[in-house]
Amino acid sequence: MQLRKTIWMLTALSAMSLVMTGCPEDGETSATCASSTDCLESEICHPTAKVCVTTCTAATDCPDTAKTCAAVSTTDTTKVCQCSTDALCNKDRETADLVCSTLDKVCTTKCTTDASCGTGRTCDTGTGQCKAGGGNTGDTCVGEGKSTCAYGQFCTASKCAAVPAPTCANFTPAQGGKAPVWTTSSTGPIIYEVTQVSFATDSFCSGAGDITAKARVKAYTTGTSFPTSKDDLNGLFYVRVNGTELGGKGLIRPSEYAVSADGKTATITMNFCPGATATSLSIGLYFTSGNEICAQLTK
Repeated sequence: MQLRKTIWMLTALSAMSLVMTGCPEDGETSATCASSTDCLESEICHPTAKVCVTTCTAATDCPDTAKTCAAVSTTDTTKVCQCSTDALCNKDRETADLVCSTLDKVCTTKCTTDASCGTGRTCDTGTGQCKAGGGNTGDTCVGEGKSTCAYGQFCTASKCAAVPAPTCANFTPAQGGKAPVWTTSSTGPIIYEVTQVSFATDSFCSGAGDITAKARVKAYTTGTSFPTSKDDLNGLFYVRVNGTELGGKGLIRPSEYAVSADGKTATITMNFCPGATATSLSIGLYFTSGNEICAQLTK
């Protein structure tokens, strides 16, 4: 007989047994499970949350922390007790470390990492909620850009990886740069790759000895699609070493801007004017509400 069912049988023997079982009280997370055989007779193992949840026929069958009696999903009509707010999940608790999962409608401990959310989900560390979509760091993926990876990650060498952190002076306040503000709770476009194209004579920088430093920028968005014309591209910024900013679309030729058919990815060649005698240029880039990223261009 499964351990959780055995514990339930023992609770019927004495009050002392009840204390020793450590069964979840109102507002606490339920026991984790692999299948319904790990749960009590009145429970099932939630198919995605993987915790034991109480079955019901009406709200009166449910505790105050999860007073809604509803089907597990559109494909699973089994009715279970579901939560509705974080406040109710933490009812009568000394701490507010539980959230009502927006995906599963069960009270669960706030997540702190993607790994605590399980396969195919990622952690919003700002809210403690596990979000649908996106694999964890190191998960297998295909292609490039977001692919099946989480927001803030990108597919490289068939594995999901976090976008590079901005380590250049452009985004280091102690060196006069702009302070980074992006987190994985943000929602802006993600720049996941910046590669040098050239550092040579080009008519773009005619007033700076004709030397142009060109960089190819790749980005994806999970929100509003990128516009089809570079003239409509707003929110892209170039940050200099001293922290000052310049609008990005003025650094793009119309022929050097391309978006995917669905508008979710963009490949942009940006042109920078380092000066006629410069042999290197540190650039910082970001989209509004998106990640900050650095690149070093050299002659």
